[in-house]
Amino acid sequence: MKLEKIGIVGSGLIGRAWSMLFASVGYQVMLYDILPHQLTSALEYIEKELKRLQEENLLRGELNAGEQFKCIQTTTDIKELVKNAIFIQECIPERIEWKKSLYQQLDDIVEAKTIISSSTSTFMPSLFSQDLKHKENILVSHPLNPPYYIPLVEIVPAPWTSKAAVEFTKNLMLEIKQKPVTLTREVLGFATNRIQYAILNEVWHLIENDILTAADVDTVMTEGLGLRYAFLGPLETAHLNADGIADYVQRFGQEIFKVSETYEPIPKMKEGATLDKLSQQCEEMVPKESLAQRRAQRDEFLTKINELKKQFEN
Repeated sequence: MKLEKIGIVGSGLIGRAWSMLFASVGYQVMLYDILPHQLTSALEYIEKELKRLQEENLLRGELNAGEQFKCIQTTTDIKELVKNAIFIQECIPERIEWKKSLYQQLDDIVEAKTIISSSTSTFMPSLFSQDLKHKENILVSHPLNPPYYIPLVEIVPAPWTSKAAVEFTKNLMLEIKQKPVTLTREVLGFATNRIQYAILNEVWHLIENDILTAADVDTVMTEGLGLRYAFLGPLETAHLNADGIADYVQRFGQEIFKVSETYEPIPKMKEGATLDKLSQQCEEMVPKESLAQRRAQRDEFLTKINELKKQFEN
């Protein structure tokens, strides 16, 4: 076990996952929330989840479930949270006014050495760190949901984030066995969502134009592209599908351009017949009463895929 303290702001699912990840290598974790009953619920969930993972031989880290659970404490006192913390991971809801208020509050009481990191998938760090005294220590560490089973973390600096803060955060993520990628500068949507949204835009049009059903679209991914992308990214895939990436582009670049010219304008996706059709088809795939069961199945299989990936990487 370590002596260093990690603070977690927000005890929802993302905050709980971060708590478990930092505890997996023995950090002293303090989980903060303004609602005492939320913290009680979080501890109950974490203890049960750690025991389950240990029983299924899926627990991360060298410490056992009981030792990891002992690393996690809770508080409703934000001053207690920040005291002696080397790193704080913020996990509050995606409301920019809430984040600005929280970061101002933290800025007034945090120690000069403490790095503050946001789990946001929506807001660039400059939106809530500008004009703060400790803004050089503020950045984004965006996990994918569920963070315990998907190791990617996007580290996104604001224009004024120090290189030391970025490097410390990257090394911390590596220590807890996450897989960080570091953006050289902030960009709306970061990397994952920019790529993900491009896929969703085209998926929307395929369904809107009755070319494929929702189930067929997902089959294209799960039985085709997704099988590759679980182990190889799109660039290495192209590199292997020809005599290197340059050869691939020489062979297929014109075809890529022709297809891309047929893409339709970005859909707004807010309402309308296409959303109604898509909702109905997704309900047929996974009814709402089965969502929790399907999520649990997803998490179990993600863990198994990660085990296979370790063999592939070795």
